[in-house]
Amino acid sequence: MSVQMTDMRTEYGKTIIEIGKSNPNVVVLGADTTDSLKTADFGKEFPNRFFNVGIAEANLVSVAAGLAISGKISFASTYAIFVPGRAVDQIRNAIAYPTRGDKKGLNVKLVVSHGGLSVGADGGSHQQIEDIAIMRVIPNMRVFIPADTIAVSNLTKIMSQQYGPFYMRLARSKTPVVHSDSQEFQIGKGITLRDGSDCTIAACGITVKMALDAAEKLQHDGISCRVLDLFSIKPIDADLLEKAARETGSIVTCEEHNIFGGLGSAVSEVVSERYPVKIKRIGAQDKFGESCRDEEIPLLLEKHGITSFNIANTVKEIRRNQ
Repeated sequence: MSVQMTDMRTEYGKTIIEIGKSNPNVVVLGADTTDSLKTADFGKEFPNRFFNVGIAEANLVSVAAGLAISGKISFASTYAIFVPGRAVDQIRNAIAYPTRGDKKGLNVKLVVSHGGLSVGADGGSHQQIEDIAIMRVIPNMRVFIPADTIAVSNLTKIMSQQYGPFYMRLARSKTPVVHSDSQEFQIGKGITLRDGSDCTIAACGITVKMALDAAEKLQHDGISCRVLDLFSIKPIDADLLEKAARETGSIVTCEEHNIFGGLGSAVSEVVSERYPVKIKRIGAQDKFGESCRDEEIPLLLEKHGITSFNIANTVKEIRRNQ
């Protein structure tokens, strides 16, 4: 069966226009990457609500904060290596820190692309593998890593309707569709894409499809794997993880991120407190990426062990050692 491949950035651009038509308080900001992030069309549709601040990411965040203080819903977008990379101070102190009454933080949505290793020829200096760790430790910040365009559309709408600061990371490359159009998304709730009893595979972003492929391979070997899409990294679905730990006895995590501070760390924190079981983390093993052509991205991911084959082998390993 053929796999449908779709573009997250294009879906984000379409969705933000749709939201902008129904909500005049939505504004969109970019940092000289509006064509790449597919937000330039929002500017054509609503020129008075669109701001390209140039290559000045700290200013991007600060201007978004100022617009939010004035009552706007700010969507600020660029590449993940630049936000949060160049603007952690502004994100922390200008967006997440301000509190007015029961409103914690400002109404700013940071939506970035080019996350993880699957960026291509820009190389290790531009392959963002630290952002989950950075953003989830900031108080009041919520963190999303969508697996496909269906998730992107739904989560963009949720962010526009929910007050407060959010961070959402999109992939640069086209991604396979893993969710149905009817799938519901909630802040802090993971999604069980496949049930199983022998082990749980928890993933986010592009690794969700890898997890499903690994579970399919393992099924042929008589191993039943549960697959979770933990798109909501913060808040994370602690109840779902505890249930998985109790019912399957072990968990393998996979992410396009350093194994320190990311999804694997978040899962380990929850499970160690709720119902400790063996956990193995797959991701960048505390190493930077490197330059590669687009067609070589699968080889780069393979070098870091971020593949369905390695997920399947890791499940077998963790079960042998239980």
